[in-house]
Amino acid sequence: MSYDKSRQKLERLFSLADIEIGGKRPWDLQIHDDRFYERVLAEGSLGLGESYMDGWWDCGRLDEFFYRIVRDDLESKAKQRLLIIDVLKAKLFNFQKPSRAFEIGWRHYDIGNDLYACMLDRHLIYSCAYWENASTLEEAQVAKLDLICRKLKLQPGMRVLDIGCGWGGTARFAVQHYHVQVVGITVSEEQVKYANELCRNLPIEIRLQDYRDLEGTFDRVLSIGMFEHVGYKNYASYMRVVREHLRDDGLFLLQTIGRNSSSVTTDRWISRYIFPNAMLPSAKQICAAIEELFVIEDWESLGPDYDKTLMNWYRNFHMNWASLKDSYGERFYRMWKYYLLSCAGSFRARQNQLWQIVLSPKGVQGGYRAPR
Repeated sequence: MSYDKSRQKLERLFSLADIEIGGKRPWDLQIHDDRFYERVLAEGSLGLGESYMDGWWDCGRLDEFFYRIVRDDLESKAKQRLLIIDVLKAKLFNFQKPSRAFEIGWRHYDIGNDLYACMLDRHLIYSCAYWENASTLEEAQVAKLDLICRKLKLQPGMRVLDIGCGWGGTARFAVQHYHVQVVGITVSEEQVKYANELCRNLPIEIRLQDYRDLEGTFDRVLSIGMFEHVGYKNYASYMRVVREHLRDDGLFLLQTIGRNSSSVTTDRWISRYIFPNAMLPSAKQICAAIEELFVIEDWESLGPDYDKTLMNWYRNFHMNWASLKDSYGERFYRMWKYYLLSCAGSFRARQNQLWQIVLSPKGVQGGYRAPR
């Protein structure tokens, strides 16, 4: 396809979302390399993201650009044949099998604790905050942790399992404020090192472990922002593992990003550069996985809170970039900015959701009343 035809085709496509190439509004695109047009048409989201990383285009407000793209569903209006290949691969292969369980650890969570310390709150909570009565990221993350503990109805002395424990902030909060014991598991070596230091002298055990290798029984189980790495072929087995290790009178809280329709693939750029082998579940897929294992006690949707959380993470990352740039470089800055702001736009458009789901093995006797 010629340059002129490629540009005209993209101009028509972007105009459907009120985006102009060379326009003056914050969400309009400024093109620095004419190869951009054919690359995006040939490679879709992967070409769009990589060309941004390469400096071929800019946009004053990436979050607003992606909000418009997602809101007006431009992806479905420019379907790529590459999507068919991705679906076939996902059907044939289990990209989240045990032998690949630790890949997300070293490729994402191990890239540098200094990065996450500059971006997140002081507890290093890398999941959606709860902004109902909060005005700062710190307040919103503490409010989220407390809400989770109250939904789990934690009592002193309970044994709690945290699947995907991160840097140990959730475990430490639960122990200090609700006087429980916690076992936390993660596939990140750097998180284990940090969490063991953070939780020293507390009744907390942090393990480098895949969820399929669990041992023991727990009064409560929580999983915050980890289910996105499980994969649709493993949803049912994941739920069986949780049920096997949860007492009959226990509670399980699952916090996960979700999508509005069932799929077996993920965005190609996100998969290559940010979250390898990740996959967002739908409500239908989650419900199918818990059938005959759990009773749904509560399901709360908090998607808009993730937009605000991501914007706060981006501001922190941007403001602290001077202390990071020598270690990470300009291309990483553009990649990480693209990641945070594209995700914010997607939550703003309500394509992505954030769910907190409370499950019990046999139903809470007398009923469950969820705190808000």
